[in-house]
Amino acid sequence: MSEHEDFKRILVGVDDSADAQLAFRYAIRQARQNDATLIIASILENDEMNVYQALTKDYIHGERDELVEHINEYRKLAIEAGVTKVDMMVDEGDAGETIVKNVIPASRADLLVIGSISKKGIRKYFGSQASYMAKYSPISVMIVR
Repeated sequence: MSEHEDFKRILVGVDDSADAQLAFRYAIRQARQNDATLIIASILENDEMNVYQALTKDYIHGERDELVEHINEYRKLAIEAGVTKVDMMVDEGDAGETIVKNVIPASRADLLVIGSISKKGIRKYFGSQASYMAKYSPISVMIVR
């Protein structure tokens, strides 16, 4: 693979970490340079909920709506930054596994961009899953530090 290979569909995983912001900015630059589609993905991690919350669908919808709103903000930023084609994806499950098994195939992405630092918070951040994704991803992975 030459370093000049053009990626046409760039998938970026976002959460609330500063690291994800770096990954996002990198993905925007790549998408602009390659005139690529940028796919912004975020995962609602079910293991963050207790059983009662999991039983109330309203809670899941609330969380999910919040996540969708969050991704919409990212989408606006990407468009303002000059990316012309922006898609969004939200899924539920374990972040690393969900991205590798569901999001990558569904999005037909050819590059995955993620941040590296793991933090603990409301949601487990993607960073802790970076090595999992790098190992199992069927496409190239760019880990932004």
